[in-house]
Amino acid sequence: MAKLAEDDDNGGDSGSRSVFETVSGSHRYAVKGFSLAKGMGPGRFLSSGAFAVGGHEWAVYVYPDGKSPEDGAAYVSAFVALASEGTDVRALFELALVDQSGKGKHKVHSHFARALDAGPYTLKYRGSMWGYKRFYRRTSLETSDYLKDDCIILNCTVGVVRNRVNSPKHLSISVPSPDLGHCLMDLLKSGIGSDIVFEVGDEMFRAHKLVLATRSPVFNAQFFGPIGNRHLNRVVVEDVEPLVFKAMLHFIYSDKFPSVHELTGPDSICTSTIMVQHILVAADRYGLERLRLLCEAKLCEELTTDTVVTTLALADQHQCAQLKSACLKFMAARENLGVVMETEAFDHLKETSPLLLSDLLATVANADNDPTSIGQKRSSSSVVGLDLRDPVELFGRRIRQRL
Repeated sequence: MAKLAEDDDNGGDSGSRSVFETVSGSHRYAVKGFSLAKGMGPGRFLSSGAFAVGGHEWAVYVYPDGKSPEDGAAYVSAFVALASEGTDVRALFELALVDQSGKGKHKVHSHFARALDAGPYTLKYRGSMWGYKRFYRRTSLETSDYLKDDCIILNCTVGVVRNRVNSPKHLSISVPSPDLGHCLMDLLKSGIGSDIVFEVGDEMFRAHKLVLATRSPVFNAQFFGPIGNRHLNRVVVEDVEPLVFKAMLHFIYSDKFPSVHELTGPDSICTSTIMVQHILVAADRYGLERLRLLCEAKLCEELTTDTVVTTLALADQHQCAQLKSACLKFMAARENLGVVMETEAFDHLKETSPLLLSDLLATVANADNDPTSIGQKRSSSSVVGLDLRDPVELFGRRIRQRL
């Protein structure tokens, strides 16, 4: 009996371990028109767009005339700041001034290299910073390979320290991931049990009315509604391209956004943005709310000065409030507005959509009142010297912003 008691005591032993690790991410920040920032004064800084690493938001601050008045604007200062709420956030940092000559001789200030000596840096609260007041002497920077075409580029790396506890794992059985979408896609491709054919342009698509009606209120009404026809076996679809209809069927069966490049092929002249715009129209037509929102998110990611005007018009036409707001903010950004106004699409917008111009003007005015509201969408960002606080020549006439 004594032996049994001893075995029971041993069976109660357990163990665990704490594991410290870093979650790292990088951000590339370009300052264009750097010479125009000279004379801002010590303590005044340029801020990058916010970027996320390790569950926190961060930003790069550049002081063209230095952070401290006692340096007499002789140095450029650079810091990494905690831009979101947080207390005692421990992290490692690296700031690198990029050598734009191609020689790879970057000016690197790294906290990672001395992590074992001093340990991670602790940021106590939002706005806490790590960096260098004397990051680089101003006169040396102006004649160096780090400044090219009046532009400097900084690479910032943040490694947020996390702690987790590992406990012994119990026995378990592996369960495969859900594959309903994959099975339904096989059903669509095989055509087994299909009971409806869609004629779209020169192509035919076989599908299943029950699947379509489950996913789309429009198809549900067409096949099983009070005035629908459940015996319908052929539908001619107009005003939708075959590739767009194929993409929509892919989503209906798989619940995943289709690969635009796989749909169009490598030789297609159709851009991703144009294809997604057409898919959004089809999603709105057939009441596929999730697909419409996925298209909005994709178009938001792909906004450029060449595409933003057409995307704005599309968002307004189909009541895509989030996408419309993103387009207006993108256009109102200081570095984008002048470029967008030179495009042919903007000229067409002036002639056809005066209400959208009013929305844009209101967004520009709000951006002047709240400079932090524009320019934080992208992971990389630029700064140029466009002052919209003065009266500007906008939309072909002189307007004083009074909104």
